Amino acid sequence: MPLFFLLKYEFMTHQYSDIIDIFNQTFFESFNTKLELGADEPIYLPADDDTPHHRIVFARGFYASALHEIAHWCVAGPERRLLEDFGYWYEPDGRTEQVQARFEAVEVRPQAYEWIFSVSAGFPFTVSCDNLHGNFEPDRLGFMRKVRDDVVTILAAGLPVRVKMLSEALRDFYQQPELDEMLFLIK
Repeated sequence: MPLFFLLKYEFMTHQYSDIIDIFNQTFFESFNTKLELGADEPIYLPADDDTPHHRIVFARGFYASALHEIAHWCVAGPERRLLEDFGYWYEPDGRTEQVQARFEAVEVRPQAYEWIFSVSAGFPFTVSCDNLHGNFEPDRLGFMRKVRDDVVTILAAGLPVRVKMLSEALRDFYQQPELDEMLFLIK
């Protein structure tokens, strides 16, 4: 990897307003969905009588939160996208080891998409075990290996349509190279 790319990656700034603009320009017309800045908790809200479009609301202007919530939207099929928070199960922080294992099993694909988006934007990625107050230490590196394995599988099969659309828009905006599995390093 050229040194220029590494330096560009390290010093690039990412504004939440950019990801909002990129997402909305890419998906509003074709999927009637907008990315919006939210407060403390992210949420997906389908269109209703008051708001004619679907909304992905990410937390507190965090760029990583936007990428993560978009990843969940990309996992959700058409029927799930008609449900608040896609109808997904969520167990809050403080999970037991057994519940954490279930959480990680359903988070592999969204976090693989998030990693693809992060690399596409030249933005640092780290997996989220999202269990700061649990009674054990999750295996963060083990989980990251599972996520990377899924990234490699996705790259080999070809990106799903919405993932490809956003990846291309991000790579164009941030002038990032074509995706290659060598860009997905476990740290």
